[in-house]
Amino acid sequence: MRNQWKRKRSFLPIVFAFIAAIGVLTGCSGKDDKTVEKLSAAQIGKRIEQAVSLKEMKEGDRNKLQKLYKMDADSVEDFFLYTSTSNVRADELAIIKLKDSSQTENVKEKIEQRIDAQKIKFKDYRPNEYFLVENHVLKTKGPFIFFAVSKEADQMEHVFDEAF
Repeated sequence: MRNQWKRKRSFLPIVFAFIAAIGVLTGCSGKDDKTVEKLSAAQIGKRIEQAVSLKEMKEGDRNKLQKLYKMDADSVEDFFLYTSTSNVRADELAIIKLKDSSQTENVKEKIEQRIDAQKIKFKDYRPNEYFLVENHVLKTKGPFIFFAVSKEADQMEHVFDEAF
Protein backbone atom coordinates (compact mmCIF):
# COMPACT_ATOMS: atom_id res chain seq x y z
CA MET A 1 0.00 0.00 0.00
CA ARG A 2 2.85 2.38 0.83
CA ASN A 3 4.53 1.68 -2.54
CA GLN A 4 1.33 2.59 -4.38
CA TRP A 5 1.02 5.86 -2.43
CA LYS A 6 4.67 6.76 -3.14
CA ARG A 7 4.19 6.16 -6.86
CA LYS A 8 1.08 8.33 -6.93
CA ARG A 9 2.84 11.11 -5.02
CA SER A 10 5.75 11.09 -7.46
CA PHE A 11 3.36 11.85 -10.34
CA LEU A 12 1.61 14.73 -8.58
CA PRO A 13 4.28 17.37 -9.39
CA ILE A 14 4.20 16.33 -13.05
CA VAL A 15 0.41 16.58 -13.15
CA PHE A 16 0.46 20.02 -11.50
CA ALA A 17 3.18 21.25 -13.88
CA PHE A 18 1.16 20.02 -16.84
CA ILE A 19 -2.00 21.77 -15.61
CA ALA A 20 -0.06 24.99 -15.00
CA ALA A 21 1.47 24.88 -18.48
CA ILE A 22 -1.95 24.42 -20.09
CA GLY A 23 -3.31 27.33 -18.05
CA VAL A 24 -0.48 29.64 -19.10
CA LEU A 25 -0.75 28.70 -22.77
CA THR A 26 -4.52 29.11 -22.77
CA GLY A 27 -4.22 32.50 -21.12
CA CYS A 28 -1.71 33.71 -23.71
CA SER A 29 -3.71 32.64 -26.73
CA GLY A 30 -6.64 35.03 -26.16
CA LYS A 31 -4.54 38.11 -25.47
CA ASP A 32 -3.35 38.46 -29.06
CA ASP A 33 -6.89 38.66 -30.43
CA LYS A 34 -7.92 41.24 -27.82
CA THR A 35 -4.79 43.29 -28.50
CA VAL A 36 -5.53 43.33 -32.22
CA GLU A 37 -9.13 44.40 -31.59
CA LYS A 38 -8.11 47.27 -29.32
CA LEU A 39 -5.32 48.61 -31.53
CA SER A 40 -6.10 51.35 -34.00
CA ALA A 41 -4.29 52.15 -37.21
CA ALA A 42 -3.59 55.64 -35.83
CA GLN A 43 -1.86 54.18 -32.75
CA ILE A 44 0.41 52.03 -34.90
CA GLY A 45 1.03 54.98 -37.23
CA LYS A 46 2.07 57.20 -34.33
CA ARG A 47 4.56 54.54 -33.20
CA ILE A 48 6.02 54.46 -36.71
CA GLU A 49 6.11 58.26 -36.76
CA GLN A 50 8.23 58.19 -33.58
CA ALA A 51 10.63 55.63 -35.08
CA VAL A 52 11.15 57.16 -38.54
CA SER A 53 10.80 60.63 -40.00
CA LEU A 54 7.71 61.32 -42.08
CA LYS A 55 8.64 64.99 -42.65
CA GLU A 56 8.91 64.48 -46.41
CA MET A 57 5.37 63.14 -46.53
CA LYS A 58 1.90 64.56 -45.98
CA GLU A 59 -1.08 63.08 -44.18
CA GLY A 60 -3.88 61.74 -46.35
CA ASP A 61 -7.60 61.81 -45.71
CA ARG A 62 -10.44 59.41 -46.53
CA ASN A 63 -10.78 60.82 -50.06
CA LYS A 64 -7.07 60.22 -50.73
CA LEU A 65 -7.42 56.67 -49.40
CA GLN A 66 -10.29 56.01 -51.81
CA LYS A 67 -8.49 57.64 -54.73
CA LEU A 68 -5.22 55.74 -54.28
CA TYR A 69 -6.59 52.28 -53.51
CA LYS A 70 -10.05 52.45 -55.10
CA MET A 71 -11.64 50.93 -52.04
CA ASP A 72 -14.93 51.40 -50.26
CA ALA A 73 -14.31 53.78 -47.36
CA ASP A 74 -17.27 52.30 -45.50
CA SER A 75 -15.31 49.05 -45.04
CA VAL A 76 -12.54 50.94 -43.21
CA GLU A 77 -12.69 51.22 -39.44
CA ASP A 78 -9.55 53.31 -39.07
CA PHE A 79 -6.52 54.25 -41.17
CA PHE A 80 -3.20 56.07 -41.12
CA LEU A 81 -2.07 57.38 -44.51
CA TYR A 82 0.99 59.35 -45.51
CA THR A 83 2.07 60.00 -49.10
CA SER A 84 4.84 61.91 -50.77
CA THR A 85 4.47 65.66 -51.06
CA SER A 86 5.64 65.40 -54.67
CA ASN A 87 4.37 63.26 -57.53
CA VAL A 88 7.96 62.45 -58.54
CA ARG A 89 8.52 60.53 -55.28
CA ALA A 90 7.08 57.12 -54.47
CA ASP A 91 7.08 57.31 -50.66
CA GLU A 92 3.87 55.97 -49.19
CA LEU A 93 2.71 54.58 -45.86
CA ALA A 94 -0.73 53.12 -45.27
CA ILE A 95 -2.05 51.27 -42.27
CA ILE A 96 -5.66 50.29 -42.75
CA LYS A 97 -7.87 48.61 -40.17
CA LEU A 98 -10.91 47.06 -41.80
CA LYS A 99 -14.25 46.55 -40.12
CA ASP A 100 -14.36 42.99 -41.46
CA SER A 101 -11.20 40.87 -41.70
CA SER A 102 -12.68 38.92 -44.60
CA GLN A 103 -12.11 42.01 -46.78
CA THR A 104 -8.31 42.01 -46.36
CA GLU A 105 -7.55 40.01 -49.52
CA ASN A 106 -9.81 42.25 -51.63
CA VAL A 107 -8.15 45.42 -50.33
CA LYS A 108 -4.70 43.86 -50.65
CA GLU A 109 -5.41 43.18 -54.35
CA LYS A 110 -6.36 46.83 -54.85
CA ILE A 111 -3.12 47.95 -53.22
CA GLU A 112 -1.23 45.58 -55.53
CA GLN A 113 -2.92 47.31 -58.48
CA ARG A 114 -1.61 50.60 -57.10
CA ILE A 115 1.88 49.08 -56.84
CA ASP A 116 1.72 47.93 -60.48
CA ALA A 117 0.64 51.41 -61.59
CA GLN A 118 3.49 53.01 -59.63
CA LYS A 119 6.01 50.60 -61.19
CA ILE A 120 4.87 51.61 -64.66
CA LYS A 121 5.01 55.29 -63.69
CA PHE A 122 8.55 55.20 -62.29
CA LYS A 123 10.26 52.41 -64.25
CA ASP A 124 11.93 54.50 -66.98
CA TYR A 125 11.39 57.91 -65.43
CA ARG A 126 12.79 57.59 -61.89
CA PRO A 127 14.83 54.40 -61.35
CA ASN A 128 15.54 55.14 -57.67
CA GLU A 129 11.83 55.53 -56.95
CA TYR A 130 11.09 52.41 -59.01
CA PHE A 131 13.52 50.51 -56.76
CA LEU A 132 11.56 51.65 -53.69
CA VAL A 133 8.25 50.58 -55.22
CA GLU A 134 9.77 47.26 -56.27
CA ASN A 135 10.94 46.67 -52.68
CA HIS A 136 7.68 47.69 -50.97
CA VAL A 137 6.27 45.96 -47.91
CA LEU A 138 2.68 44.73 -48.03
CA LYS A 139 1.34 42.49 -45.29
CA THR A 140 -1.73 41.77 -43.22
CA LYS A 141 -2.35 40.98 -39.57
CA GLY A 142 -5.96 40.26 -38.67
CA PRO A 143 -8.04 43.23 -39.83
CA PHE A 144 -4.90 45.33 -40.48
CA ILE A 145 -3.18 45.94 -43.80
CA PHE A 146 0.28 47.48 -43.78
CA PHE A 147 1.78 49.02 -46.92
CA ALA A 148 5.05 50.93 -47.08
CA VAL A 149 7.17 52.32 -49.90
CA SER A 150 10.19 54.02 -48.41
CA LYS A 151 13.91 53.80 -47.79
CA GLU A 152 12.85 53.08 -44.21
CA ALA A 153 10.17 50.50 -45.05
CA ASP A 154 11.99 47.78 -43.08
CA GLN A 155 12.01 49.92 -39.94
CA MET A 156 8.34 50.75 -40.44
CA GLU A 157 7.53 47.06 -40.84
CA HIS A 158 9.46 46.26 -37.66
CA VAL A 159 7.42 48.78 -35.64
CA PHE A 160 4.20 47.43 -37.18
CA ASP A 161 5.14 43.87 -36.17
CA GLU A 162 6.11 44.97 -32.65
CA ALA A 163 2.68 46.55 -32.15
CA PHE A 164 1.18 43.08 -31.94
